[in-house]
Amino acid sequence: MSTTHRASARFASALSTPSLAAPRICRVAQRTRCLSTTPKRHQDPVAPAPKIPANAGANVAKVQHELSPSDESEPARSLTDGLDDPPPVLNENEKQVDWTRSFHGLSSTPFTPEQAAILQEPIDFDDIEIKPDGIVYLPEIKYRRKLNRAFGPGGWGLAPRGETIVTAKVVTREYGLVCGGRLVSIARGEQQYFDPDGIPTATEGCKSNALMRCCKDLGIASELWDPRFIRKFMAEMAREVMVEHAVTKKRRKHFMRKDDELRFPWKEVGPAGTSNKANAEGTHKTPRPPGTPATGNGNGKGVASAASQAFQKAKAQASSGQAAATKK
Repeated sequence: MSTTHRASARFASALSTPSLAAPRICRVAQRTRCLSTTPKRHQDPVAPAPKIPANAGANVAKVQHELSPSDESEPARSLTDGLDDPPPVLNENEKQVDWTRSFHGLSSTPFTPEQAAILQEPIDFDDIEIKPDGIVYLPEIKYRRKLNRAFGPGGWGLAPRGETIVTAKVVTREYGLVCGGRLVSIARGEQQYFDPDGIPTATEGCKSNALMRCCKDLGIASELWDPRFIRKFMAEMAREVMVEHAVTKKRRKHFMRKDDELRFPWKEVGPAGTSNKANAEGTHKTPRPPGTPATGNGNGKGVASAASQAFQKAKAQASSGQAAATKK
């Protein structure tokens, strides 16, 4: 018997054995599948997953922390923190005074009689100016001159006590007046502006306004807040006129000193209280008698008006002459 026949016989006898038939059939089937020449099913390539940055998790956590409301363990941040004024420092070294929040030397010692006399001397009428709306004021340079006379140049100064606040129309800041190394007064200055380019100038005006308000506590030009003094000054040194703008022709009331003159573009058109209608009456045409030609200047003194009056006068004389002749 050949080798092929012997292998076939052993394979047949193995299959005939019941206990070994199933495992052997499975192994034969696996060998058959492994040797199969059926082509594999075509599969589309799968795109690789996008690469996630290493710090992506931290960024997501940060965004969620900022956008999500805080829980009870982490209270919300107050929007008013840092806006409250810090408490004043009462006990500090004189050589290290923080004038932004200190009240060092306030009301500790009065000024000398010579300094007090300079600060409280009566104000002269020649130093007072009048705004067009009737407000009396003392130019800010004269406040500085009086402080220089009382304390000497360098013996006083303005210390800012806060940040400059710029709104849509106003610049404001708080200042403290320091004289002789001690705080004298605190005031907030303000100044309007109409263009962003004018903010630096408005900042300087805000400082001068704060100086004027601080000087009230020293008695400088205190008469300007006395109603009786203001009425007396306005009666003696001021006048109210009606002015007209040379370009726009608008009219309004204008207050000024009696010894001042109007400047361009304003010109005086009449006394105070004269309305535009009263000032313009000369330019309005008055009604003319029926039959009168529409010539003349409208005030009853034109050529046509004079001719009409002469005609009426001659007609009246002729009528009176005829009546006299009839009586004779």
